[in-house]
Amino acid sequence: MTMYQMIPMTQSEAEYIAAEWKYDDVYRFYNLDQDEEDLALFLDPEARKDKVFAVKQEEELVGFAEVMMENNIAEIGFGMRPDLTGKGLGYAFVSFLVETIRETYRPDHITLAVATFNQRAITLYKRIGFQETAHFDQSTNGNVFPFVKMVLHTR
Repeated sequence: MTMYQMIPMTQSEAEYIAAEWKYDDVYRFYNLDQDEEDLALFLDPEARKDKVFAVKQEEELVGFAEVMMENNIAEIGFGMRPDLTGKGLGYAFVSFLVETIRETYRPDHITLAVATFNQRAITLYKRIGFQETAHFDQSTNGNVFPFVKMVLHTR
């Protein structure tokens, strides 16, 4: 099994991800420079404190995860290094995140939001056990986009 670790993100890791991780085609939507507010928050050490983590595999940065706890619900956002996407690695990556969050935070539920165009991700999340709970529009990247909220019951 692939061994990952989730550790607090350093400023240099945040800056590297923001500057160097570029997704192709429709997935450019996820490039951090697509939304100035999101980018500013990602680069702010105080905003990241205790909730944004680097995901490493054998000391190599392979992803990041943000975990926000409220009312015993973990809302998560994450990204995998662009050159690793679309290669069948997502199941192990997201499963690791889910298990780490379950063990660390013991939430009743884990929620996430994903752009509706990203059927590849939605299919993966359903395989892991997430269920669609709502559809909504969100302003981001200079426009309004449709999203789906998904939940995984952990108890």
